Amino acid sequence: MVLQTTIDLLKSEIPLHQETINLSEDSVTGLVLVDIINGFCTVGAGNLAPREPNTQICEMINESTRVARLFCEKKLPIMVFLDSHHPNKPEDPYPPHCIIGTDESNLVPALRWLEEEENVTIRRKDCFDGYFGSMEADGSTVFVDWVKQNHIKTLVVAGVCTDICVLDFVCSTISARNRGFLGPLLQDVVVYSTACATFHIPPHVPTNTKQVLPHPQEFMHHVGLYMAKERGAKIANELSFVAAGKAI
Repeated sequence: MVLQTTIDLLKSEIPLHQETINLSEDSVTGLVLVDIINGFCTVGAGNLAPREPNTQICEMINESTRVARLFCEKKLPIMVFLDSHHPNKPEDPYPPHCIIGTDESNLVPALRWLEEEENVTIRRKDCFDGYFGSMEADGSTVFVDWVKQNHIKTLVVAGVCTDICVLDFVCSTISARNRGFLGPLLQDVVVYSTACATFHIPPHVPTNTKQVLPHPQEFMHHVGLYMAKERGAKIANELSFVAAGKAI
């Protein structure tokens, strides 16, 4: 277990400024939900699922659901990434997880309604990074096409895991934006920390399971957010939509 004093020291050494982000209704904001699936979020659902109810994961699901409903009410574009692996293609250093065709790779029950929404694009990916996981054999990229077709100016990212799939996707997206690959995505990539979470593996587990590394949840959540900010993302702990100068 990582002592609270260690976490406090981490946060003092690499402090993280979070802010309220006001999303303009005068331009298009897109929402990306990363891997909010049973295999990472539902108790007992798989090798990387929580073994018992987890407060950070529960809060992430609740807030992601709330924000997704808000985006659907406003008919704003949503892209959903679902980690979905083929059984003969391992993702080291992790044990087999979220195998395609199993319920592990499906949305958690609280978000299953998204499958019926017209403004939602669902993409199954077989790697950490949704940007690369949305590439097609012909060289096109589903995510890039989605951004351009919807004229997205600002991107909000939420989901799991803060320091792995969320971070990898954010880093690739910002690099692509900086190189001009994303066309209309000219403004901000926002990581919504309240709707992000990661997993917890205590130090004693790796001694019994060679493939699994220690992973203190609160510690790595903070590191993931800090690294995303260091790459150029904004970190929001509150979101609001603004029309004619008034928050909604």
